[in-house]
Amino acid sequence: MALQFSLATAAPEAADTACVVVGVYEQGVLTSAAARVDSASGGAIKRQVESGDISGKGGSTTVLYAPAGIAAKRVLVVGLGTQKGFDAARYQKVAIEAARALGRLPLTEAVSYLAEVEVPGHDAAWRVRTAALAADHAAYRYTATFKPREKAAQPELASVAFAAGAEVQGGLDQAIAIAEGVRFARELANLPPNICNPAYIAAQAQAFADAHDKVSCRVLDHVEMEQLGFGSLLAVGRGSVNKPKLVALEYKGGADGVAPYAFVGKGITFDTGGISLKPGPGMEEMKFDMGGAAGVLGAFVAAVKMGLEHNLVCVVPAAENMPDGDSYRPGDVLTSLSGLTIEVLNTDAEGRLILCDALTWTAQTFKPQAIVDAATLTGACVIALGKHASGLFSKYDDLAGELLAAGERTLDRAWRMPLWDDYQVQLDSGFADVANIGGKSAGAITAACFLARFAEGQRWAHLDIAGTAWDEGRKGLATGRPVALLAQWLIDRH
Repeated sequence: MALQFSLATAAPEAADTACVVVGVYEQGVLTSAAARVDSASGGAIKRQVESGDISGKGGSTTVLYAPAGIAAKRVLVVGLGTQKGFDAARYQKVAIEAARALGRLPLTEAVSYLAEVEVPGHDAAWRVRTAALAADHAAYRYTATFKPREKAAQPELASVAFAAGAEVQGGLDQAIAIAEGVRFARELANLPPNICNPAYIAAQAQAFADAHDKVSCRVLDHVEMEQLGFGSLLAVGRGSVNKPKLVALEYKGGADGVAPYAFVGKGITFDTGGISLKPGPGMEEMKFDMGGAAGVLGAFVAAVKMGLEHNLVCVVPAAENMPDGDSYRPGDVLTSLSGLTIEVLNTDAEGRLILCDALTWTAQTFKPQAIVDAATLTGACVIALGKHASGLFSKYDDLAGELLAAGERTLDRAWRMPLWDDYQVQLDSGFADVANIGGKSAGAITAACFLARFAEGQRWAHLDIAGTAWDEGRKGLATGRPVALLAQWLIDRH
């Protein structure tokens, strides 16, 4: 269930709600909202600070129940850490922990005063938007019906109001739209692979298009793709009974004749590695190998919900990589849609093989002003950057700068990696124009270099989200990244 968000104007001591949320720094420094609550309650917060029960440590939470002099039934005091050095990342962390603490309480509503906390370099609209997105992320529950949901034993948080003026309504509206896109991406990626296959992704895209006036959807099946020459994409899906699809959503939010922006997302709905079979342990996580597709679809949803005045296309090559008597093999030579031939050295380097045909088709069909692809492409990127930053590759400094700035603003951060021609020699083949892997070293870079050959002449960037698209472990969920980054990039294009 999505949280409902609104703005509130009541003073913190006068807000008639189940809980008000205020912040306290270390060394007992109270924010203005906390100071007002403290004064109205006869020092209820300061007494707990002095006793050590409220430390102010970043992300810590303490609940005061029914303090005298306060209209709210509870006060949630959130630690902000040291006042010196308080920054955007700490603000986001505090907002997430506050939302988690609210979720543990038996209440349906709350009013947060965290948006009043000053964050250097960011205005009130940013603070409201970031706090709302953090709350929605923390409140997310996987809702598919395969696991019976226990009936809630207590009321559940359903709405949060943020104390701020009407001038920040635009920021809140953006948060509501981006949160919807993030949930769309997370739900799609979390689904089991026996449900979320290429046909399911196509159906979800079509349903979204049917529900929105300015959106249209086109789906190419394997027969149409074969006629057009998608030799690389089709090879990957040959071993599966779930046939590949190419899904293209188009949003006409801008003027007629203006070239669109384009997103392309890797949609491997399950990746066994094919004939180059992956090890068994952890293979169940390969349902997340369509995280790039989920991310660009979520960003598309966010853009439409915000009503951005852009033309936008979102292309998802969707396939399942399975071992079978008809699977493609190491040693095969494929002819891509672009005409370039590819020697397959490893069938587990399949994401680039579906993306290369999708990039070619997107460029030819829509002639976009920029293409950004997102893909859970390489384990090498996880080794290089861990789980915090997505890898960003582009030969266009301006485009790379725009995407990095969008990542910093949303805290959905990326880090630029080299895309130098020096690495291209690792992809040399004696039997085709290019090999699909470049050896052990610089794996994320050589994968991006492979894609670059199919984006010649395009203003193109690649996001490797293998480390950021989901949280590892048996209970790890999709994160919804890079929806926020891509949505912000589009917002900034005005």
